[in-house]
Amino acid sequence: MDILVVGSGGREHAICWALSKSKRRPKLYCAPGNAGISQMAECLDILADDVSALVKWCNNHDPNLIIIGPEVPLCLGLADELTKEGFQVFGPSKAGAQLEGSKDFTKRLLLDNHIPTAKSQTFTDYEKAVAYVLAQGAPIVVKADGLAAGKGVTVCETTGQAELAVEEAMKKKIFGEAGSKVVIEEFLKGEEASILAFVDGETIVPMVSAQDHKRVFDGDKGPNTGGMGAYSPAPVVTEALNVEILEKILKPTVAALKRMGIVYKGVLYAGLMISPDGPKVIEYNCRFGDPETQVVLPRLKTDFVNICMAVAQGKLSHLKVEWDEWPAACVVMASQGYPGSYPKGKVIQGLEKAQAHADSYVFHAGTSLQAGKTVTSGGRVLCVTGWGKTIQEALDHAYQALGEIHFEGAHFRKDIAWRALASRR
Repeated sequence: MDILVVGSGGREHAICWALSKSKRRPKLYCAPGNAGISQMAECLDILADDVSALVKWCNNHDPNLIIIGPEVPLCLGLADELTKEGFQVFGPSKAGAQLEGSKDFTKRLLLDNHIPTAKSQTFTDYEKAVAYVLAQGAPIVVKADGLAAGKGVTVCETTGQAELAVEEAMKKKIFGEAGSKVVIEEFLKGEEASILAFVDGETIVPMVSAQDHKRVFDGDKGPNTGGMGAYSPAPVVTEALNVEILEKILKPTVAALKRMGIVYKGVLYAGLMISPDGPKVIEYNCRFGDPETQVVLPRLKTDFVNICMAVAQGKLSHLKVEWDEWPAACVVMASQGYPGSYPKGKVIQGLEKAQAHADSYVFHAGTSLQAGKTVTSGGRVLCVTGWGKTIQEALDHAYQALGEIHFEGAHFRKDIAWRALASRR
C-alpha cells in the first residue's frame, strides 16, 4: 500500500519511522520531508501548506492513506479537500482544526461545555486588553489567538511583562495576524502534561502520557520554544487521573464538536495543567505533538498503519491499541540563536555513529541534503530519542547517542525529565 505523510519535521520523521515498522510494508512518500525521512520514504518537492499541489499529486498517484502532520495544512483545510476527492485521511477537518487555529474558539467551547480550564477573556482592542491585565494582576498568561509555531504563549510574572506581551502581539504584530486577537487567562499552578488521543469521530483511545520542555534553557529558563525535549510516561499522570481526563475532558470535547456538526478524526492533543483542583485544559492541538511524538510512538506495540486506517475509516473501536511499558525520552539539538533567528547550512557530523547506538534513534527535524552532506535547515535540528527500563536509562541512551553528533552552534538542554527524576528520589 502507498502512504503519503505531509510535513518535514521530527514529528513526521517519527511518523514515517513508525509506519515503516508495519507488517503491511507500505511504500512511503513524504511532502516535503527532510534528510532523515529520505532514508525511508520518497520525498516530494511539495511544501506542506501547498494544498492544491498536494491534492493534484494524490489524484495522480492515488495513495491508500494520507497522514497530515503539521497544524498549518490542517487549518487550511487540506483534509477537507482530500476527503472530497475520496481519499482516506488521518487528520481533522478545517472546522475541527480550529481547536488549535483559534484559542478563542477553544476557550468558548471549553467554557460553554463546563470542561475544566482557566478563566479568561478575549480581546481585539489593545487598550481594553491592557486594562484587563492591570485589573487582574500577575502572574497572568497572554496568548495570541492564531497559529504562532508554538511560540504565541507568554507566561508573565509581572503586569509590565504582560503589557509588553499584549503590545508585541497586537501592535508590533510579531506573530502576524495571529496576534490581532489575544486571549488573556489566569495563571494555573501545577505540573503540565500532554495527553494525546486517537479519535475517529466516535471512539477515543488515549495514548501514553508525556511531558515536554518548552523553555529553551535548563531550569525552564528563557523564552518558549516548539519544545526542547520530552519523556513518556509523565509520572504526574496516574491511572486514576487518566480516567478523569478521558471522562471529564476528552469525551466532552469530542461530544461538543459533534453537536457542532464536526466529526473529529485524527489526533486530539490536550495540553493539561495538573492543578490541585484536578486536570485543566491549557490548550488543544489538532495533531501529533513535537517532540512528544518522538517519545510516544516508540512505545507503540500495535501496528501503526492499522491504527491510522482505523481512524480514517471510523473503525477504531475494532482495534486494541497496546503500549510498551519501557519509558522513552528525547533531547532536541537546536541551532544557535533558536528560538530567535538562526543560521542554516551547518554540516552535521557523527550521525552514523549515533545511529549505531542500541536503544536510541535520531529523528531529523530541521535538516536537508546539500552536496551529499546533511546540513541544518531549521531551528530545531535533531531529536535524539532513547528508551530503557527506566526514565533515567532512557535518558542515558539519548544523551549517549547525542554525544556523537556535532554541528557548529548546537545547543541542547541537559536537564530533560528533571521533574520525573525528582519525583522518584
